[in-house]
Amino acid sequence: MFTANNLEIKIKTLYDKCQAAKVASKQLVKASTEQKNKAILAIAQALRKNKEAILAANNEDMQKAKEGGMSEALLDRLLLTDTRIESMAKDTETVSKLTDPVGEIFEEKTLPNGLILARKRVPLGVIASIYESRPNVTIDVSVLCLKAGNATILRGGKEALNSNKILADLAIKAVQEINLPQASITFIDDTDRALVPELLHMNNLIDLVIPRGNAALINLVKSSSTIPVVAGGIGVCNIYVDKSADVDMAVRICYNARVQRPTVCNSMDCLLIHKDLLQSHLVLIAQKWNEAGVEIRADKKALETLQKIGGLKLKKAGEQDYGTEFLALIAAVKTVDSLDEALTHIEKYGSGHSEAIITKNEENAERFLNEVDAAAVYVNASTRFTDGAQFGLGAELGISTQKMHARGPLGLKEITSYKWIIRGQGQERP
Repeated sequence: MFTANNLEIKIKTLYDKCQAAKVASKQLVKASTEQKNKAILAIAQALRKNKEAILAANNEDMQKAKEGGMSEALLDRLLLTDTRIESMAKDTETVSKLTDPVGEIFEEKTLPNGLILARKRVPLGVIASIYESRPNVTIDVSVLCLKAGNATILRGGKEALNSNKILADLAIKAVQEINLPQASITFIDDTDRALVPELLHMNNLIDLVIPRGNAALINLVKSSSTIPVVAGGIGVCNIYVDKSADVDMAVRICYNARVQRPTVCNSMDCLLIHKDLLQSHLVLIAQKWNEAGVEIRADKKALETLQKIGGLKLKKAGEQDYGTEFLALIAAVKTVDSLDEALTHIEKYGSGHSEAIITKNEENAERFLNEVDAAAVYVNASTRFTDGAQFGLGAELGISTQKMHARGPLGLKEITSYKWIIRGQGQERP
């Protein structure tokens, strides 16, 4: 039976773990690049060596999630496969090859009084990640924080408890083998929701919180935390097919952006298409989508065009469809008269995540790049590239739709700070 004393014990245990992480962060500051890279490579090796055990733990989570009625989108995010584990291992190895940001000296200059000023990149300290469904986050956050010299506290959701626990245990063991502090990576295996507000108020021990999950989780963290938060919002992503767009390119990109992995935040939710392209481009895009079973929610003009084809999964779009992150094989379609109308639509319904234009018109391309306010803005490419690994960051801690202090995929530099380094020769201020 739950009692107040039980909660007090849980809070004390949580506090002790966070305090140990704080101590570990002071030791990580002194760790060499070689030490950190050895630990990261050991994690990659552990993933491959323990693949069967990881899959077994994940299968247990998947079974419970299915029995509990979890949505297909979340089940896809929870699922681990041989391919996904290998991808995690490769991304981990990539992080080991990246330049260590810690200790970088930048913006060095000499003042008229002879003082030499520079900024030196330093770790943030302790980063807490609160996340749902995605076991890969356990490894991504661990290795990126480790490379940047930060201790990390991992608090995953109950739906992925077994998967997260085995991954965290493997990472912690690898860190210990390289003689780095065990608390460099701390996994909170108690999924009691009452602990989350407690964690979010430990600003004397934690320097940054990064939530990953649905809008409810992100809003809870942003509104409750006394610790700085870097958060992504929902990923309502639009692609505008401009009047001059190449038809083959439009078909390929729109198919990839919607179908390649529909359950992730950088997949396309809404197709904006120029009114002159309904018979040519839209028909072919819809037919290609239909091969994958995409449900199309179209405005009146687009619907009238597509109803003539037959065999498509069609619905009339409602106002709510244009601001929805579907996370499924569903796409909204909106007919627009011009680039200006497309830009207005994106400003109203976009979430600041990823937006794209398909065009041969260089002037329109530049306007789109300059005027769209989003973390990632594309010309003639799929929004599916908004990803830390795809951007060459090795992995990511999340994708921020905020503007301060980081935006887009959060890589190594985004989880460091800096301090001013001043060298003098006895100068005094007059």
